[in-house]
Amino acid sequence: MTSYWSEFLLVALAHLVAVASPGPDFAMVLRQSITFGRRPAIWTSVGIGTGIFLHVAYSLLGIGLLVRSSVLAFNILKWLGAIYLAWVGQKAIRAKPFANGETTHGAATASTANGGRETPGRRAAFITGFLTNALNPKATLFFVSLFSVVINPCTPVIIQGAYGIWMALATMGWFILVSLFFSQDRVRMGFRRCGHWFERAMGMILLGLSVRLALATAR
Repeated sequence: MTSYWSEFLLVALAHLVAVASPGPDFAMVLRQSITFGRRPAIWTSVGIGTGIFLHVAYSLLGIGLLVRSSVLAFNILKWLGAIYLAWVGQKAIRAKPFANGETTHGAATASTANGGRETPGRRAAFITGFLTNALNPKATLFFVSLFSVVINPCTPVIIQGAYGIWMALATMGWFILVSLFFSQDRVRMGFRRCGHWFERAMGMILLGLSVRLALATAR
């Protein structure tokens, strides 16, 4: 049992470094927090964390090794991810200026508070987060490497599944904290003084990340 704890600490450390590194997940949560506020950002974070279960599942089933070894499978995944990020990015780039005198709470409607942008509901925000994480081929390579190199193949599947649950919950927790910080009225309005230019900048970042994914290689 002691060996499992030491293995878990290695898994947790590797995951912490990976989840805290800036990437598509962070960019998406930041955009949701600043543009739409706390609730959509939190649901996006839950979607990102749930996406971890998908990576863990195919890693345990060995399907991830197929994606890593198959150029076609890897390219399909990376192009799906790149297209999705590019689609979200181009929508952000076309953002119009926020309305004057907007507020983030009170009597203003959701669309008015967001400069005429329709605030995504729980389901839409969740799907946004889930797809952002699930279609990231770099996440695929990370989890396949984690389950084939760091985690001993002799470790019981139930223990490996527990590692996966921890990583999913830790991912949710991290991005919920990011959501809570960047969706504060003071922080949010500080960013939004730049108006629609902030969202356009986020759109450029997402487009850049989509290009980076498109150019990614399995090795």
